[in-house]
Order: sequence, then C-alpha cells, then structure tokens
Amino acid sequence: MPIDRRALMRGAFACACCFKAGAAIASDVPAHGGTAAHWSYEGEGGPEKWGELQSDFKVCQLGLEQTPIDLGSGIKGDVGSVDYDYKPLPLRIVNNGHTIQVNADSGSACVIGGTRYELLQFHLHHPSEHLLAGKNFDLECHFVHKASTGALAVTGVFIRPGAENAALKAFFESMPAKEGPEVRVGNTIDVGAVLPKSGGYFRYMGSLTTPPCSEGLTWTVHKEPIEASVEQIQKFAALFSKNARPVQKRNRRFVIDAS
Repeated sequence: MPIDRRALMRGAFACACCFKAGAAIASDVPAHGGTAAHWSYEGEGGPEKWGELQSDFKVCQLGLEQTPIDLGSGIKGDVGSVDYDYKPLPLRIVNNGHTIQVNADSGSACVIGGTRYELLQFHLHHPSEHLLAGKNFDLECHFVHKASTGALAVTGVFIRPGAENAALKAFFESMPAKEGPEVRVGNTIDVGAVLPKSGGYFRYMGSLTTPPCSEGLTWTVHKEPIEASVEQIQKFAALFSKNARPVQKRNRRFVIDAS
C-alpha cells in the first residue's frame, strides 16, 4: 500500500509536545533523559504514577503518542530507508540505576529521510518494551539519536536467546553491578555489528519510554531479532529483573510496516 509521506508526517507531528523532546535528552542519564524526581518500574514511583511525580511528567499520563506499543499490525508502506553510519566506539559504560548504557563518542549516526541523527547512547531493557503480536522478547536494545535540530530518533532491536553475541560480549562482561558514574573500559565495541542483517522494520511516531515521556520521536523497530546467549541475558536480568515500561495505547497513530 503506497503511503503519502507528507500526510503521514503532518499527522504524526501534530502533537504539541513534539518540540520538547530535544531538551529531554540533554542528559545521558537515565536511559532516555535526565530528571530530578525519583521514578522506578514498580511501587510508588512506578509507571502508573509517573505522571504524578513531577509537573513536567504529565505527558506520561496524558500523552497520545506514548511508547512502547504492540507492533502486531502495521500498514504496509514505504517510508524510505534508514541508513546507519556507525563506527567502532570506545566502551564508555554506566549503570544509571535504570539500565546499563553505553555513551557514544561523536561520529556515529543514522540517516532517516535525509536527516542525519547522531548516536548519543544505547542501552537495554528486560524484557523488551515493544511487543510483537502480543509477545515480548527477552531484551530490547535502544539506540538513541539526535539531529542538529534537536529532533530525536530511536532504533529498537529485539534480542532473543541463542548464540553468544560477539558484538556485545565486552558490554555484557563490563556491566557495572552498582549504580555509579561512567566507566571507561579498554575495549571497543562495533555498534554496527549489533544491528540485524534484515532491513525490515516498523516506523511510527512515539515518545521517550522513561520520564518525562516527551513525544515527537521517530521510532524504528527492526523486525528481525538478534541473539544473545542465555548466560548473557541472565547476567543483565540479574541486575534489572524488570526495567520495561508497560505497553501504551496506540490511539490514532499510523504504524508503518516497512518490510
């Protein structure tokens, strides 16, 4: 089914919160933006309470383009390619209390619709935040990018049990067990090798998946999962038994299935 890109973008960017996203990513901590109020994935600071914790968290509760969502049924369409220009990175790793994150040196980027988005960081969620036809995966890796305009684009990659992931081997072996400042490890990590081989993906407009849940982000979630060994997955799960936001309502958004 052919998609009118201009019509899609007009609808997707209609939200009044779109222009808040750039400011929200000013800090690399937590996973999708730094904040002052304490929040968590359970209890009094859990996802159902995020909108009440701080005035600028209200969109977590009231937003209409919230992430994650179930990607089970999308509209077949062509929204153009996503091209990656990733370079091997020195391993700058941090346990920020919500996830394990790798901060990126400048020079790596993705290009979507002719716009270049610089890679800021990547991190993991357990289990996956997005669902695929109602089912989640063991892990989901998020690559967070920012354009010169301040616009954000996030790439999601599912991870399932299988062979040991050589590209992420140094990541899993270097994860700090406790929350603390960034640690510089002697290894490098080939970020490009983490991506799936297949080019099929879902595209939609969404939000940060942590407070302040700012909207207006371009999401690209790859269909083909990558693999990590059971030992690698369990090692992350031992640190974060659950750091995934529950699925949000799709509302009137388009989800494009770009096979």
